Amino acid sequence: MVAHRILTLVAATGLLAVQAPVYAQFGRVPPPPKEPPAWAADLPGYWESLITQNWRFRMVTPPKGDYVGIPITAAAQQIADTWDPARDTAQDQQCRSYGAGMIMMNPEHLHVSWQDTKTLKVEIDNGTQTRLWHFDKTAPGDSAPSWQGISSASWVLRAASGYPFGARPKPNARYLEVKTTHMLPGYLRKNGVPYSANAELTEDYDMLRMPDDQILTLTTSVNDPTYLDYPLLLSTQFKKQADGSHWDPTPCSASW
Repeated sequence: MVAHRILTLVAATGLLAVQAPVYAQFGRVPPPPKEPPAWAADLPGYWESLITQNWRFRMVTPPKGDYVGIPITAAAQQIADTWDPARDTAQDQQCRSYGAGMIMMNPEHLHVSWQDTKTLKVEIDNGTQTRLWHFDKTAPGDSAPSWQGISSASWVLRAASGYPFGARPKPNARYLEVKTTHMLPGYLRKNGVPYSANAELTEDYDMLRMPDDQILTLTTSVNDPTYLDYPLLLSTQFKKQADGSHWDPTPCSASW
């Protein structure tokens, strides 16, 4: 199991420069496309985390008090300073770092499949969690909070931000946007840095097709008016696997 967690380290120029879309700079926002891009057909299957950055926060448990890179409020710092993994385990709260706000940053494997024609299911082996991304706008908004919350998904035209000299993207250049609310309070970092039940998560997924690999890129924005002074931006990547031979479901752990 440990061997499966020591995942490939990649230093690929360009993979680290994924930017969240910025629409306002370029006038009126076009309506979301009704049809997915061609790369959506490659989403189902198995994916493995690429730990390209923040290795010491993602592959090992950082010490208490290490908040670097997270714009936490004074209230959040007080909570993080009292972090006790043994207490979390005793209170059956060992999944706090496996909620939607952090889980995609963990070292892990994904199994992506269609639960039905309008619901994408993302199973995660590290923590044995399942996320459901609803495309039909009928997700139960009054459901009780959960670790993975309620996620609505849509195919969105790529913003022109980041293109050279203000160039516009092609009409079929799209990414997958997932918005998540109704999350239980969890951790943004394994060492107890919190996000609250008021947190809202926006994720943008895109795919890079290389000669020998497919790379799923993710840019995440965590907006939490309770515990963050401003939104936290994160990015990571996943590499497509030929099969599920590395799939290794393990339970949540408060300390690894």
